[in-house]
Amino acid sequence: MRRQRGIALITAILLVALATILAATIGYENAMSARRGTATFAFDQSLEVGKAAEAIAAFGLRLSRQQNHTATYKGQAWSTPYGPVDLVPGVTLEAWLDDSQGRFNLNNLVNADGTTNPDAVVVFENLLTILGLEPTWAPLMADWIDSDTVPNNPNGAEDSVYLSQTPPYRAANMFITNASEILALPGFGRDRYLKLEPFITALPQGTTIDLCDASIELLNALGNIGNTGGATTNFSDPQSLANSRAEGCFPTQQEFDALFGDATARQKADGMVTSLSNYFTLTSIVSIGSTQFALYSLLHQEGDLRVRSIQRSFTAD
Repeated sequence: MRRQRGIALITAILLVALATILAATIGYENAMSARRGTATFAFDQSLEVGKAAEAIAAFGLRLSRQQNHTATYKGQAWSTPYGPVDLVPGVTLEAWLDDSQGRFNLNNLVNADGTTNPDAVVVFENLLTILGLEPTWAPLMADWIDSDTVPNNPNGAEDSVYLSQTPPYRAANMFITNASEILALPGFGRDRYLKLEPFITALPQGTTIDLCDASIELLNALGNIGNTGGATTNFSDPQSLANSRAEGCFPTQQEFDALFGDATARQKADGMVTSLSNYFTLTSIVSIGSTQFALYSLLHQEGDLRVRSIQRSFTAD
């Protein structure tokens, strides 16, 4: 009888333990399901708020283009940040636009037919030199994008180089959709990218640079298109450039052309620049409770003033 009482007690303890484990597991799974449902709902909600931000940005871009259809520059309606504003209790939106054409488009290193564009390579080499980086990365990036599998010059690289990496991979040999793809170049590294990132973008091939919003480094790189290495400094004072842009576009096409004594260099540079942007990057920060979401939208303004999102991402370049 005493032995049977011990067995009964152990059995009862085991049953209680199993019941406790089962109850805890069910409670945990229910809590996780609720958390996943809340997170999914918050994500869907933030995406819809981000789309609303795109609509607000489209309105600002249309208004700016109606007021001035010849130039795009900071100081127009599109450049005014939105928020932070409480849309509903617990949901906050903050958004701002950047002129994507104020940067160097890496896809312009290659022509529409897939061949290397030597003039764009020179400008990129100048930009790299001005930023204190090695200009040899320019032909490497051109080879990464161009359609062939043969290095275009001694500083180029194709599959034979990338297949020797760990792990091995191949060159893209196609136009890129994200400027961060330059990190695929062997040895380029994060430090170089952080230094270069504010000056580059990945837009459709043939997109020109907005003179009104280009950085002083990019303007100097363009101004030295006939002089590789970026030896001449056409713009030297960032504050003076900012002051000149306070009321409108600077430099204008005529002011930019005045930098060139050589007609051939002027013609090459003119083919790369504009004063009117059609591509903008919208950054939308949505806060729902204690959770924050970010949406990065590439907007394209068409000739009839319509604005549409052609690319969305949840991470910056």
